[in-house]
Amino acid sequence: MAKVLDSKTCLEDSKMNTPKTQQPQHREPFSASSNHDLEGYRRTDGDPTTVEWNGPDDPEHPLNWPDGKKWMNIAILSLLSIVTPLGSSMFAPGIPLIMQEFHDHSSITATFLLSIYVLGFAFGPLLVAPISEVYGRRYLYIYGNILFTGFTVGAALSKSIGSLLAFRLLMGLSGVVPLTIGSGSIADMMPSEKRGRAVSIWALGPLLGPCVGPVAGGYLIRAAGWRWVFWLISILAGIFIPISILGLRETYPPALLKHKASRLRKETGNQDIRSRLEQESPISQKLRLAALRPIKLLVTTPVVTLNALYIAVSYGILYLLIATFTFVFKEHYGFDEASSGLSFLPAGIGMVIGVVGFGQLTDLIVKRTKAKGLAHKPEDRLKPVMTVPCGLAMPVGLFLYGWTVQNGVHWIVPMLAVLVMCAGLMGTMVSLTEIILARNLLTRRQTCIQNYLIDAYPQYAASVTAALAILRSLLGALLPLSGLEMYAALGLGWGNSLLGFIALTLVPILVAFYAFGERIRGRFNAEL
Repeated sequence: MAKVLDSKTCLEDSKMNTPKTQQPQHREPFSASSNHDLEGYRRTDGDPTTVEWNGPDDPEHPLNWPDGKKWMNIAILSLLSIVTPLGSSMFAPGIPLIMQEFHDHSSITATFLLSIYVLGFAFGPLLVAPISEVYGRRYLYIYGNILFTGFTVGAALSKSIGSLLAFRLLMGLSGVVPLTIGSGSIADMMPSEKRGRAVSIWALGPLLGPCVGPVAGGYLIRAAGWRWVFWLISILAGIFIPISILGLRETYPPALLKHKASRLRKETGNQDIRSRLEQESPISQKLRLAALRPIKLLVTTPVVTLNALYIAVSYGILYLLIATFTFVFKEHYGFDEASSGLSFLPAGIGMVIGVVGFGQLTDLIVKRTKAKGLAHKPEDRLKPVMTVPCGLAMPVGLFLYGWTVQNGVHWIVPMLAVLVMCAGLMGTMVSLTEIILARNLLTRRQTCIQNYLIDAYPQYAASVTAALAILRSLLGALLPLSGLEMYAALGLGWGNSLLGFIALTLVPILVAFYAFGERIRGRFNAEL
């Protein structure tokens, strides 16, 4: 049981109304450094009304759940994380048809139809992350998916370009829930040496959706029209509403202790029983602090700031390419709506290689470190032998993509260049996220960059992910707006070379955090 005293003791205490005379059972305290990653949950012996974890092996703590229960939750989260990213670009091959139907010829509007969805990803986390760290995660997944389904139906029924843009923004705002707090749920359940694989599986959805969706979308648009893309997405999202209600369980430890305390108050009648992690501050104050936490992380912690910048610029470049694939391959290689969807496939394959391959590799590094009896440091996931080649793959892929298309080389070559670029991009992102969550202050993992950050700040995994999402999604939404005009002014060769040089300047960030990351984290310890 997740409490200091059992229900019977609490009931007797409430009847006697003399809680101070009770002699609490003595148990050894356990600390945040335990092998079970139960960070920050210390005993407060002497108070029989305080609900507490019953040691590091408490079966009610998500880290100690059976593997089947953990993977059931991860599977549902991963499926939810596939459906919502489909909405970002599955309809991309049909953008020329949409512009034609609504009699709009603006290249900026055409690109904004795609990127406004990502703009929702930028602002949604500001609401989702703080709510999850006050009330828990489960209901956010359920209600977020219900809203996403409704807004997708609205997009399918849109009668103007303005209403379509509005519904796509709302789709992004509601669909961001599993992408914002999914890593936090995994951090709640999985120990550090298994977290990389779990995050890699969950991360496949957000990565594959924008790239694989247009492949199916291209053929669906040619067969049934662009509106059926939204009908299909709404059907898929609707299927997961009952699955989420029946299969998802709350994983956030503070929320679980709060629910336990509430249940014991009803069972015993003792209204003094409370969770140790329940703060005395009002709900409004909790929400305000939690809402400001992602911004505070982004502004006051260089580890989060610079890694978020790396991810944001990389993500913005990726979305610029995704937003222009249809136009580039249609103009230079004569692809129609169906075949232009295939141009997104190499990006998806490259992402799978980067995420799965490097997610497993980072876990292997952690296991070997522990096998040697050494303390694991988040920076171990940023070894230059792995991150530098991945970091260089992005600019090399951009140079190759731009100049081969401009010079009319067979379409398979630029597609292979995109594959190499995306594999490298995801390899570095896998490592970096896991480090941001890597302090004892907060301690979890995700992909190179993401796993790094989750290792550094685990209890606030959702806030860290939100901080990343804000900057990443802003650039992912705004940078593509300049894509077609940049190509028109500079050409595909020099346009993509410019992006490649920008990507090249980011590589030193990876080396710097491997060498000095621990020192930087120790010096800039934000009060959250």
